[in-house]
Amino acid sequence: MSAETSSLAAALPDGMVITDPDILAGYRQDRAFDPAAGTPLALIRPTSTDQVQTTVRWCAENRIPIITRGAGTSLSGGSTAVDGAVMISTEKMREIAVDPATRSAVVQPGLFNSEVKAAAAAEGLWYPPDPSSFEICSIGGNVATNAGGLCCVKYGVTTDYVLGLQVVLADGRAVRVGGKQLKDSAGLPLTKLFVGSEGLLGIITEVTLRLLPPQGPASTVVGVFDSVHDASRAVLAVTGEIRPAMLEFMDSVAINAVEDMLRMGLDRDAGALLVAQSDAPGAAGAQEVELIRNAFESNGAGEVFTTDDPAEGEAFTAARRAAIPAVEKLGSLLLEDVGVPLPSLPDLIDGVAKIAADNQVMISVIAHAGDGNTHPLIVFDPADTAEADRAQTAFGQIMDLAIELGGTITGEHGVGRLKKGWLPDQVGPDVMELTALIKNALDPDGLLNPGVIL
Repeated sequence: MSAETSSLAAALPDGMVITDPDILAGYRQDRAFDPAAGTPLALIRPTSTDQVQTTVRWCAENRIPIITRGAGTSLSGGSTAVDGAVMISTEKMREIAVDPATRSAVVQPGLFNSEVKAAAAAEGLWYPPDPSSFEICSIGGNVATNAGGLCCVKYGVTTDYVLGLQVVLADGRAVRVGGKQLKDSAGLPLTKLFVGSEGLLGIITEVTLRLLPPQGPASTVVGVFDSVHDASRAVLAVTGEIRPAMLEFMDSVAINAVEDMLRMGLDRDAGALLVAQSDAPGAAGAQEVELIRNAFESNGAGEVFTTDDPAEGEAFTAARRAAIPAVEKLGSLLLEDVGVPLPSLPDLIDGVAKIAADNQVMISVIAHAGDGNTHPLIVFDPADTAEADRAQTAFGQIMDLAIELGGTITGEHGVGRLKKGWLPDQVGPDVMELTALIKNALDPDGLLNPGVIL
């Protein structure tokens, strides 16, 4: 223990302040694998809000930056370590209490999304937001980035389910905003301010989540297309009429990578695959399935498969969830998260193909197609300097394209450190100034998550 951190160690339970270089090395990077990641001064793994407050107050007194980390699954560098900063990992904050009477759950931030789902299901309830990484991503990280997922086209994203928060501010105060009530117009909507703020404004130590009755049985429709353009037109044909419970997209690279991994009999010759679901009850569900089938067939699907079997439907859902780790086996990835208004989805997908060709790099596109949020995955060999440079060029061009089409540089992963250079182009100088004003009001010394967004 260094002299620099001895006073913090004295204020916290024994062993909570970690300075072992081998342990710190495991917390330098998140899933963005930023090669410029720094080394933290110390790692703190609190179990309570009080311990977070103690740490934050010590950092404020000593003007030491703080990086907040959940499960480390950030794909935008949101929890990359900074030299000399204290890293607060919420991984051991894992309490949950489900209240069936109010259909809510009070959750500490370290629980995985899947664990919240399981706790809700045990009480006959459902927590809808479902990122593809739901088995390994934390609720705190979901709230910090306003995470989405596969069912968001119909059921919304994380912010739609956050009723209240406890947040530790940069001066160590703990404040509560919101609560279990479903309607609340008292004062400014501060709960919404903190959701998606990526650790810039405070450290979330407790979340009150809205739960729903269980999702009804789903019917699955799978369409196989010769081209990504035809598939993107089929998406518009569906969403112009209904909001399906799911509408997911995979291109040929992703299809083949997933088939290599799962061996489930996907068509390796397909140009694109759409996986849609309807959970509407009875006749309404049958009508939605027929509408989806017709939309697929009239927009070039060579094969359309429907099933009411839950196991078959889950197999296709699992295939879509496996796309990123499957493509990752082809090389290092730069992961995009761009979204556009739905009518511009074909233009975005066609534009990404042109960017791939122009830069001579492989780009696989998967998407939460029903809400226009795509994940172009740029595959490259980091040992090939020229290819790595072309990959970086393509990374920027894809964000430029999304902005040009009236879209966003991030639909659900957050800006983090990797995308902040493009944020001013999307939101403009006035919004950047307003963002800085809010940041400076809540964190005048700039100690919370330095290097993220701003």
